[in-house]
Amino acid sequence: MYFKKLMSAVLSGVFLISTMGTAAAEVPQTVEARLTTVESDTYGGEQTGALIDRINHLERDYEGKHSNGSMLQRVNYLYGNLYENQSGPSLMTKLNAIEWGIRHEVSRTPVQNRITELETKVQGKTTDGSYRSRITKLGTYAFGGNALPITQVTLPENTLIKIALSSPVNAKELKKGDTVRYEVAEDVVIDGVLLFTKGSPGEGVVTDVTQARNFGRNAKIDIDFKTLQAMDGTRVDAYIGEKAKKEMKNLAMAAGASLAGIAVLGPVGIIGGVFVKGKNIDLPAGTEVYVQTSKEISVYGVQTVAE
Repeated sequence: MYFKKLMSAVLSGVFLISTMGTAAAEVPQTVEARLTTVESDTYGGEQTGALIDRINHLERDYEGKHSNGSMLQRVNYLYGNLYENQSGPSLMTKLNAIEWGIRHEVSRTPVQNRITELETKVQGKTTDGSYRSRITKLGTYAFGGNALPITQVTLPENTLIKIALSSPVNAKELKKGDTVRYEVAEDVVIDGVLLFTKGSPGEGVVTDVTQARNFGRNAKIDIDFKTLQAMDGTRVDAYIGEKAKKEMKNLAMAAGASLAGIAVLGPVGIIGGVFVKGKNIDLPAGTEVYVQTSKEISVYGVQTVAE
């Protein structure tokens, strides 16, 4: 199945151009934007009502009590504890690690659902208490009372990551500025540390589209793959470079293509097929390609094997 999808990408005359991941996903700055982000990841969507009531609701669920300070300070505390890894693994990083320890996968459902489902799986029932305390208890179940096996490592530059398109890519239907969604196709483990989990979302943008034309000129789609989300939530720049092109070329060869039948061109990741002339690009959801990280970066991961 994998080879078939890869060959589909090559034989369709597809051109994918990836820039260096020009900017990471924007971090919400305003009180309301950060509040909405936390609510969406916690409950599955933005909540209604006065800002102060929404803040109180989140504090009660995560901490079991309300805090003092301005609304900005309170929202920043909630946001920082859930997502930021500067002073140690965030609460979301810990939940991801626990879920992987219990299920060997990380879901994308809201926090409240994930906690309930994990409790039911390991205990047969849900428990009372704040989300923070319930996550701590789940960590005990997942790792036998030992400390969470989360470690900070350096993700090397040019690390290969297999991705799969989450929706079709068709030159006739896309235009410049459209979003291209994809996901990590398989776990990425380096030196026994899980750094990317299967299903982790990525989001790129179409930078140019050229339709198929006469005289054998194939359609072309230029895509900036921008960033991938690591296990700890860090946005990592990704692009199609020489290493990714070589990997896709090798796998296409293994699937039975001849060297003369594949053109790998250009300095920034143009993949071309020379089998069919003047053909549209029509890639189904699930089509797999490789990208690579553009720079070295520190991230938290889950230790999967004993050192």
